[in-house]
Amino acid sequence: MSVDVNSNSFKEDMIAEIKRIQSELTELKNLKNNISKNSPTRKPAKKTTKRKTVPKKKTVKRKPAKKTTKRKTVPKKKTVKRKPAKKTTKRKTVPKKKTVKRKPAKKTTKRKTVPKKKTVKRKPAKKTTKRKTTRKTSKSKRKSRQR
Repeated sequence: MSVDVNSNSFKEDMIAEIKRIQSELTELKNLKNNISKNSPTRKPAKKTTKRKTVPKKKTVKRKPAKKTTKRKTVPKKKTVKRKPAKKTTKRKTVPKKKTVKRKPAKKTTKRKTVPKKKTVKRKPAKKTTKRKTTRKTSKSKRKSRQR
């Protein structure tokens, strides 16, 4: 279906639809108000028990602190002089102990000394003559020489 947006009939239809929706909304609001007004009687408020007032506590007076007697000041102690040290008698020197001489060690017979072995001198090494070193040629060079 093709509908012209600018046509008067379309505009009228839209306005009619909006009014219908608005009227439905107002009806719903009225219903809501009626329901809340005609609701059954309110529930009675719960009775609260009266709180008994707590009697004030009696304040007990403290016993007054015991009076303390002033302490007597202790007189300073007299310093007692020390007795002088007793004089000691000189000790007698202890005589030295006699040292006992040891017996002389027994004489042992002298051992004969073993004659030293003669060291044999080695013969000097033979002089070697330098060998001529010959280079080994590779197989490929040998073949080429033979041809």
